[in-house]
Amino acid sequence: MTPGVARRVLTTACRQVNLDPSDAELIRIGSNAVFRLRSPVIVRIAQGSDVAESASRQVEVARWLRAVDYPATRALEVEQPVYAEGRVVTFWESISDAEDYAPLAHVADLLRRLHELEAPPSLQLPDIAVLDRVIRRMRDVDAVLTEEERAFLESRISETQSRFASLEFTLSRGPIHGDANVGNVILDRSGNPVLIDLDNFCRGPREWDLVQTALYYERFGWHSQGEYVEFCRMYGFDIMTWPGYEILADIHELRMVAWLSRNAARNARSKQELKKRLVSLQSGTSRKNWSPL
Repeated sequence: MTPGVARRVLTTACRQVNLDPSDAELIRIGSNAVFRLRSPVIVRIAQGSDVAESASRQVEVARWLRAVDYPATRALEVEQPVYAEGRVVTFWESISDAEDYAPLAHVADLLRRLHELEAPPSLQLPDIAVLDRVIRRMRDVDAVLTEEERAFLESRISETQSRFASLEFTLSRGPIHGDANVGNVILDRSGNPVLIDLDNFCRGPREWDLVQTALYYERFGWHSQGEYVEFCRMYGFDIMTWPGYEILADIHELRMVAWLSRNAARNARSKQELKKRLVSLQSGTSRKNWSPL
């Protein structure tokens, strides 16, 4: 989806809900094209019509979280999602004029509060599927993987699936964000932390929402020791003391590689980063040189 296509879809979708797309700011194009309207409203355009169920669930989850006064992104009170030119479009209240990420202590506090909630049965949250997306993406990366690399990843996926199935979790199961990390908690215009990006919201073990922060600290060095200690203190649990941590960390690495492979065929920087990550996975060497693309 090019910026031009995204703007055309934006215009069509906005007309359906009586919003003005004039001078909309394109924030980014990735899994979604994201615009900020003058209103201010955030518009997210998802790639492909197969994400309709997920988009509807995101809106329902946002409205539930609003009802229980939980600080998460708010779905605009319009009939949505909207369908335009084969894309699925959702509309959200703009909480900030910039993406200022919250400190890790705030991330931990929001996760602890989220994990204290029990979702109503009407939400029908799906169970977590940790590697399904990885498997789907591996089918579409022939252009950037050698036969040896593909065989390695397929073997690694199969192995981690088996290891995950045998895990005994310490924390309870319930509603989880599904992609919890510092990039998905931003500060609103008053400086309060707000949980965003509800795409992966589901039901699963609470450990899943803690592993990315630990991984970013322990393997990548993207968080300091002090930040991580404060995160654990605020949440009340250190996932790295749990025997299953390494398995969840390995799964997240595979997910990161699969996500990157989607862009590697048409982006030289992504391809270079993908090859670097594959080398470290195959050799078992440090991940400290992974770049947070």
